[in-house]
Amino acid sequence: MKSLCMINVKAGTVDKVLQVLKKKRGVSKDVMIVTGRADICVILDGKINEINKVVTDLRRVDEIVSTETLIEVEVDLVVA
Repeated sequence: MKSLCMINVKAGTVDKVLQVLKKKRGVSKDVMIVTGRADICVILDGKINEINKVVTDLRRVDEIVSTETLIEVEVDLVVA
């Protein structure tokens, strides 16, 4: 299962948080600085409980203000 974790950080701390994220175990190598609603996006891959654990761990980083995680779902589209 994949998910996209959108992270908002305190002003001026994007570079610091980026370095912290790259060092954390369990965080995907797909860490991106983005524009728009979030400051940083991280693509996570694993079981739901593993993703939950990583996101909970991210919230412990002082410079991170908030997170929003979009979790991939499988949909069986049946066309009648």
